[in-house]
Amino acid sequence: MPRSPDFSLPVPRQHPLPSTLAAWSDRSGDYFDQIQPVSVGYLIWSKFPVSVYIEPATTTEIATPFTRQRAETWIRAVTQAVQEWQAYLPLQVEAAAEAADIKVLRSPPPLKLAPAPSATGADRPDRPGLVLGRARSAETRFELYLHPGSDNSSYLSHRVTIQLRPDQAETYLKAAARHELGHALGIWGHSPLQTDALYFSQVRNPPTISPRDVNTLKRVYEQPTRLGWPVSARE
Repeated sequence: MPRSPDFSLPVPRQHPLPSTLAAWSDRSGDYFDQIQPVSVGYLIWSKFPVSVYIEPATTTEIATPFTRQRAETWIRAVTQAVQEWQAYLPLQVEAAAEAADIKVLRSPPPLKLAPAPSATGADRPDRPGLVLGRARSAETRFELYLHPGSDNSSYLSHRVTIQLRPDQAETYLKAAARHELGHALGIWGHSPLQTDALYFSQVRNPPTISPRDVNTLKRVYEQPTRLGWPVSARE
């Protein structure tokens, strides 16, 4: 059996709203009912600015005009998406990957296995099988860890990795980066409306960050979470 951790998770509590969200006031509605908390509550950052690492061009990419241009287009699209979200949460581009809260990497997400359908399109429990799912353009995932504080306490924290394929038009690259950064900043779910940046599917004319996106982000940051609070040692 796995060994139980030597600490107790903090009780969920609400953090003060960052000033950018506290000052935001709009009545366009939101899609907060589509946001899913995880095991520790809502994915809220409590220390600002949130640091973002944008993968630079490699020596191999710089060596040829095509790969250099593709890398530069990708970096420009991600940088612009970060700048857009900076209007609503304090963000800072970080040069070192190991020091960043959010890492944005220029790589395709791994393929996922899905249940193989039967010849009629229905699942057949008597004939189990797996097939590779369709290729995806981006993926955001998080991991939890304990961060040492200046008061000798350990704080429950998270860090996020975004994988974003480089072989897309710049418009769609920026839309994908904008969308995935929305997840990384706390919108762990999707909007049902095409006019929102966090719409669940890619559209022909990608929208910018909408008031509904910001309203949803603000409601997320008004929720209690275990993240950002000190853990307690077990007796």
